Amino acid sequence: MGWIRKGEGMPDVRQALESDHRTLVECVQKWWGDSRTPDQARELSLLLPKLFLQFFSSTSLVLEDDTGVKAFLVGLHSADNEDVAYIHFVGVDPKLRGQGVARRLYTAFLQRAAEAGREEVRAITSPANTGSIAFHRAMGFDLEEDSVAQFLVAGQAVSR
Repeated sequence: MGWIRKGEGMPDVRQALESDHRTLVECVQKWWGDSRTPDQARELSLLLPKLFLQFFSSTSLVLEDDTGVKAFLVGLHSADNEDVAYIHFVGVDPKLRGQGVARRLYTAFLQRAAEAGREEVRAITSPANTGSIAFHRAMGFDLEEDSVAQFLVAGQAVSR
């Protein structure tokens, strides 16, 4: 996977590496530390075990500049369904939220998934996370109402 450059001064998006794991865990604990207790932020980081970067680094993305990681997306292509990709975890530095950073990561992931023949992308979020649900809807995802975990599906976003 190559680098994507979006204008001068914008951080680069690159493929994640297994060696990014520690940094991404630290980012989760730091970036969610303002809205959670340290124990809750540490618990959230457990959703990002090293195995995701050991086995799915080629489909995961990191956005960084010369000062470090600014955002990341951990995603994968399903091994059981060749038409499906899945976005597992996304983190954006709170200083950059609302500036299109997550949209940029999702767009890159959706593009790469489409190039790999994936026709559907799924993600999951908490039913209480109304900001995430709104973001996914704005990205072209549809809410699966019958799912307790509220999966979001974007078949159309990939096939554009």
